[in-house]
Amino acid sequence: MSDATERPAVDADAWAEACAEDLEAEKARRREHHGPQPGSAAEELRKLVDAVAGKLSSLQNPLFGMAAQGAVQQLITQAKQAVEPVIERNPEVFDHLAAAGNELLAAYRSAVEGQESRWTRGDKRDDDPGAGSGEKIDLD
Repeated sequence: MSDATERPAVDADAWAEACAEDLEAEKARRREHHGPQPGSAAEELRKLVDAVAGKLSSLQNPLFGMAAQGAVQQLITQAKQAVEPVIERNPEVFDHLAAAGNELLAAYRSAVEGQESRWTRGDKRDDDPGAGSGEKIDLD
């Protein structure tokens, strides 16, 4: 081939690099606008345990004696020691539990919204125990 018909060398990864750069820029823009993304469920559980432990250890109640405060601190330490290995060994379990909780919440919402719509329309079904043939009472 002659030099006039040859194509310039094309970087095979140029498209992938451009897409990765665009994705990182979009992530940075979203972090700036919405704050940092929440971590995995395991990381969030670890943060929750740390926050609760910090709150409990900061309680300085004069009714608690030094022994009681020491016992609370020991309880916090034992709870952390019990939770950390579980989180380390099974981080994906917490993601699955969070997803299952979201599915349960969606199912509950669906059931409640369906019932609320029947209540607001005034529909009463024959198999509904609350839909008895009760007598209407005029309060006027």
